[in-house]
Amino acid sequence: MGSCFSAESRSPLSGSPLSPHPAFDYRKKRNSRKKSGSVDFRKEEQLHRIPGRLFLNGSSGVASLYTQQGKKGTNQDAMIVWENFGSRTDMVFCGVFDGHCPYGHMVAKKVRDHLPLKLSAHWEVIISSEDVLRGISLNTAGSVNSEETALISADEESRASVDLDVTEKNPEVFKTFKDGTTAVTLVKKGPYLVVGNVGNSRAVLATRDKDNSLKAVQLTVDLKPNLPAEVERIRNCKGRVFALHDEPTVARVWLPNNDAPGLAMARAFGDFCVKDFGLISVPEISYRCLSEEDEFIVLATDGIKEPTWILIKNTDI
Repeated sequence: MGSCFSAESRSPLSGSPLSPHPAFDYRKKRNSRKKSGSVDFRKEEQLHRIPGRLFLNGSSGVASLYTQQGKKGTNQDAMIVWENFGSRTDMVFCGVFDGHCPYGHMVAKKVRDHLPLKLSAHWEVIISSEDVLRGISLNTAGSVNSEETALISADEESRASVDLDVTEKNPEVFKTFKDGTTAVTLVKKGPYLVVGNVGNSRAVLATRDKDNSLKAVQLTVDLKPNLPAEVERIRNCKGRVFALHDEPTVARVWLPNNDAPGLAMARAFGDFCVKDFGLISVPEISYRCLSEEDEFIVLATDGIKEPTWILIKNTDI
């Protein structure tokens, strides 16, 4: 599960996203909630019935999924494998999402459902998948910023759209003001692989070396607040980064004048309380052309390696 912390508990300020509006009409709002909720439920039902789309524990011919309840309470992880993604028989979308704070599990599920749809729709508008992957094939494995990658988006507005959808679809349920989720995803088409990462979840490739032994290759960087580029951005935006005395190795993101929310990642969907103070949802993108030596890829949240990836090595996974 995710990690957030507040050193103090305070009531929401008047006029804040968490405080009730003075002109709030309960009866009117209650009716609108019921209508909105039923529509969202029907859409969710239709989405879950799409052939080749898996989101519960299980397996298919190309992937397996597994999650279990931890010791912290609600399981806030979400996951997805979508075969024939974008109506292409040789394309697969996979992702894991690690929610944090009280409603993090709801944010994780929302991003799980909306991100693949937005990505697929964006490809149709901006550029065909064939052209994107043809361009990728001309390069060796490496990393590029998402702003330079047509596979994800061509502008800031579309990259932020998932964040906006999370709040707009069910504002009466949760506002993601202090709740959010990480995301590590991949799209595979033939031998081509594109990985996107927001937060501190991880993608690890198992490949064979010259002795035919399996070795682990980490495909993503854990985007933690103490990375030089991340901490510089956060502090330039007036946010704070420091670790608690009882967790000296876990750097966290804090508001300028309040010891909250204490996020253990520098990028996330949601968490709008710190979006003006350096936390971003822009993914880090990497790409590679798979070879015959590459066996499989693991996408995992930090639920298997709390409190950090230090306790479990990539080779142990």
